[in-house]
Amino acid sequence: MGASTFIVGIMPTSDQIGILAPIGLIALRMLQGLALGGEYGGAATYVAEHAPNGRRGFYTSFIQITATAGLFLSLIVILGTRSILGEDAFADWGWRIPFLVSILLLAISVWIRMQMQESPAFAKMKEEGKGSKAPLGEAFGQWKNAKIALFALLGLVMGQAVVWYTGQFYALFFLGQVLKVDGFTTNMLIAWSLVLGSGGFVFFGWLSDKIGRKPIILGGCLIAALTYFPLFQLMSHEANPALSAAHSNITTVVSVDSSTCSFQFNPTGTARFTQSCDITKAALARLSVNYRVQNVPGLDVAAVRIGDRSVSSDVPNFVATLGAAITAAGYPAAANPTVVKMSGPFDVAREQPAVLIAILTLLVIYVTMVYGPIAAALVELFPTRIRYTSMSLPYHIGNGWFGGLMPATAFAMIAQTGDVYYGLWYPIVIALATVVIGMFMVPETYKRDIFATNEDGSASAADWRTGT
Repeated sequence: MGASTFIVGIMPTSDQIGILAPIGLIALRMLQGLALGGEYGGAATYVAEHAPNGRRGFYTSFIQITATAGLFLSLIVILGTRSILGEDAFADWGWRIPFLVSILLLAISVWIRMQMQESPAFAKMKEEGKGSKAPLGEAFGQWKNAKIALFALLGLVMGQAVVWYTGQFYALFFLGQVLKVDGFTTNMLIAWSLVLGSGGFVFFGWLSDKIGRKPIILGGCLIAALTYFPLFQLMSHEANPALSAAHSNITTVVSVDSSTCSFQFNPTGTARFTQSCDITKAALARLSVNYRVQNVPGLDVAAVRIGDRSVSSDVPNFVATLGAAITAAGYPAAANPTVVKMSGPFDVAREQPAVLIAILTLLVIYVTMVYGPIAAALVELFPTRIRYTSMSLPYHIGNGWFGGLMPATAFAMIAQTGDVYYGLWYPIVIALATVVIGMFMVPETYKRDIFATNEDGSASAADWRTGT
């Protein structure tokens, strides 16, 4: 993790080494992800196996808070670097500084690692010779263990992932890209919500020791799914009232043969959508315009009608012409006076930033509900001999695939339908699916003794059914 992060800071640009630059950057990002994948399961297992029974939720919640704390610290470092250097210098070379100073964190983490000893549960299992010689095969090659990982993925982690990504990353995207709030204000609003809401990780971790993991995780998924639409609509009204009004009052229609339109799902950024319909819909989505598609069979060149104006997609400088047309029709410019703008970190007493911080803090609280107890819940599902391997798979597939694909999927859904809120159906449907699956297929485990195993070091079938 430390090496790949530092090397990003010294990577040559594409002007210097051509296509090797993006290839190298993607490779380094993959190494970062693999490093996180290797560390999380071990960290959760290590802390949980050191924690006393009845306190695992509280102890492991401090692992969960590090993701949000890391995001908060990164925002502070980035904002500080941009403020000191200025936007031009930051865009040119200053962006490298946060990556380079990460080498200090590597030194600290290596020192910490050198002070650590194995957990009591693992040391006891090793002493008794009950360790697994083939943890991958035992964890996923045997149905009795593989089904636990599958139910953990679908009944806990899948919903946790989309609620986490929606509350922290999609909210950031929605403010900046959809509502056109400037970068400084967006980052400060998110930073304040993280400061105010992050204590929920420890609170809900502690509470899960009292009432169970499932009520909190599944409850968080359910509440989030039921309130996302009103919260994001309120966020839109407060952050950019003029744009919100345009969404409601200005009719925009794309006339085209809908069979020529693609679903613009592009998670790697390498796909190219060159049909007239795709270019038109992507441009409107990036301009945050609500629209609907009118199917006209045989019409290959899309035409956009905004109020009483019409723009054909085959005109020269189509995107610029389209932007001018939507502004003339009543859509506000990106920097219109109604957009929320903070003059400094403590400019929070006015209505706009105060209401937005309250909304974002509530989204962070949802995150803490589903994420605070998740480490303890996963640790308790698996026996010691395969715990590290077994819990890592559902955690990282859930967060990497279901959570990580959310921005690309949400944008494709917005472009497909012309509704800036339609992307919220992705986390809502997945969160509700997790509520149903988790309720019936995942046991409650908060009273389970994770040190008690069968002679072969595995958990019994009764353990799985009853959670004890």
